[in-house]
Amino acid sequence: MPAPRTPAQAKVLKGALLIALAAALWATTGIAAKFLFTGSELEPLTLGLARLSIAFPCFFVLMLWERRHTDSSQRARITPRILLALAALGVFQAAYQGTYLVAVDLTGAGIATLIALCLSPVIVALLAAPILGEKPGLTTLIALIAAIGGTALLVMGDMKTTGNIRLAGIAMALAAAFVYAGFTLTSRHAASGAPVFATAFICFFTGALTLLPIVALSGGLAQLQSLGTVDWLLVVYIGLVPTCLGYLCFFAGMKNTPATTSSIIVTLEPLFVAALAWVILGENLAAMGILGAVILTIAVVVASRSGAARKPDIIARAGQDSPAA
Repeated sequence: MPAPRTPAQAKVLKGALLIALAAALWATTGIAAKFLFTGSELEPLTLGLARLSIAFPCFFVLMLWERRHTDSSQRARITPRILLALAALGVFQAAYQGTYLVAVDLTGAGIATLIALCLSPVIVALLAAPILGEKPGLTTLIALIAAIGGTALLVMGDMKTTGNIRLAGIAMALAAAFVYAGFTLTSRHAASGAPVFATAFICFFTGALTLLPIVALSGGLAQLQSLGTVDWLLVVYIGLVPTCLGYLCFFAGMKNTPATTSSIIVTLEPLFVAALAWVILGENLAAMGILGAVILTIAVVVASRSGAARKPDIIARAGQDSPAA
């Protein structure tokens, strides 16, 4: 008979389950987005703006709650330097929403998420050397090579399944991976120490402001008027459930979960997306693509473990969908 769990072990288990739930919620973003792109006239940038616009008021309320429940002597100050860094994160957020959702539209939820989210931690581990002085070890370099190989297999599997190579979508997914890496590095280098929900609010608010003129000038706001009830329900779902609720679960889980454990659990998100895309959307990766997905997942776990001494940047999850995503 197994020994009963101690209170500390129970907290760690609860935290791990909350992070896994967050990953599962994030995984639904790409699925819901794909339904919107195929069933309505909504464009990716307009959806990105709608998502951020629905989410940032929620984080504003949570920011006020966070401030009210934090002792004045323990409140972290947001200096002009940190505020500028958070604004930069908002621009990265807007860029990630655009590139990732365009990739989902042009390819599929599964392959876009696998490339965007699995390549990003490996890119971070590699770029951390010249930017943050974190010299990559041999395992990180091997993970990078494996990630490149896994991506190649994933692309070839997609080409075998669809009969053509969707270069534009794959290029956007690669761009999303680099944008997300830039987001993570900026949050580590300049935005660490800011209150969690204040960081989320400023980031999402700035991201919405960045996308607003682009969407308005491209006629994207008119697309919102053509949406039906079901379409709006999906838009609101993306803004509230995987975004707000997903990050609430993640933040709560992070309080009691070791860095190594949490960094590995969040890698479940791309696998959740691939599984849901196969079951719900009928997206088939083929045997070669599945092998590439497995290699990519292993590579990101290795890259995440290489930075396990540092607690993962919680706001860096805001694209995976945040995003996803």
